[in-house]
Amino acid sequence: MSGHSKWATIKRAKAAVDAKRGKIFSVLSKELTIAAREGGGDPNFNPRLRTCMLKAKAANMPADNIDKAIKKGTGELPGISYEELVYEGYAPGGVGIIVEVTTDNKNRSASEVRSTFTKCNGNLAGAGALAFNFQKKGQFIIAGDATDEDTLMEVVLEAGAEDVENAGDHFEVTCEIGEYHTISKALEEKGIACESSEIAYLPNNEVTVTDKDIAKQILRLVDMLEDLEDVKAVHSNFDIDESLLG
Repeated sequence: MSGHSKWATIKRAKAAVDAKRGKIFSVLSKELTIAAREGGGDPNFNPRLRTCMLKAKAANMPADNIDKAIKKGTGELPGISYEELVYEGYAPGGVGIIVEVTTDNKNRSASEVRSTFTKCNGNLAGAGALAFNFQKKGQFIIAGDATDEDTLMEVVLEAGAEDVENAGDHFEVTCEIGEYHTISKALEEKGIACESSEIAYLPNNEVTVTDKDIAKQILRLVDMLEDLEDVKAVHSNFDIDESLLG
């Protein structure tokens, strides 16, 4: 199993926890607002908004919340102006971390992200420091019991997917960014639900972690970053031995 599939497996568990925490609604609300601001409030003519709405519905976000977030983006309701930012840094063991942030106060976000890295024995790096280690791709995580491999491959490869990986209890579909919304629509039309879908930073080179203490520190850093109010997503290039995750 590749490193990013292990990371995907961990993120599946985290997604369930995030949903319970309620943070996922805040993240989705910001995404909806930005999508509507950039491309308008009609999902038929705004692929990004359509995909965001699918995510929101899959997370059982109330329809009223979705509507309000969209109207804030179109200006029909007063709202906050958000910026999308990316921070890069290193966790213990030389593991690369990319943090996506959606914020109305970039000074606050920068301070919180930097402080979190410091608390967890990591350090923030300059912009572009990790660019050679990652590729930005579309990524879909689909539960193994949501469909069969042959059906999934037929649907997504025809829609432009780059790769389909069977990770046992889930499938991982990757694609170029330009095909992301097309694949999202194809899956929707076939009734294949995604546990998660995002534009992700997937690693070119993985850092193998064999020390249990280092593994714990890395996962603690990821948890603390994900708990920050402004953080949308955290990506990494670690490859932790599964025996250390017990």
